[in-house]
Amino acid sequence: MSGEETQMRLYDDPVEVRRGETEGPDQFLWRGRLWKVRAVLAHWVETAPWWQSTSEAAEPTVGADLLVERELWRVEAGRGISTSGVFDLSFDWSDGHWQLVGCAD
Repeated sequence: MSGEETQMRLYDDPVEVRRGETEGPDQFLWRGRLWKVRAVLAHWVETAPWWQSTSEAAEPTVGADLLVERELWRVEAGRGISTSGVFDLSFDWSDGHWQLVGCAD
């Protein structure tokens, strides 16, 4: 392995995701381009930090924010033969939307 580390650029871009036969993403549309998932590199779930309340109420319900989850998928995806990269896709269970949150290509 060379000494170079690939930096993950952060994004907050909405994407359209098609799931395959498994639960994970199979394809996604980002900035008008269709990307085909070649491999799932990692998959994890994050809960909202308890100290950052998403509630607008003056007194948030204890434990309510811990139920807010997002599912993250790190995938290798490509367009054609020569264009590929590693992408972090996030699915937010609270609103049902996908976001592209990181990219290294």
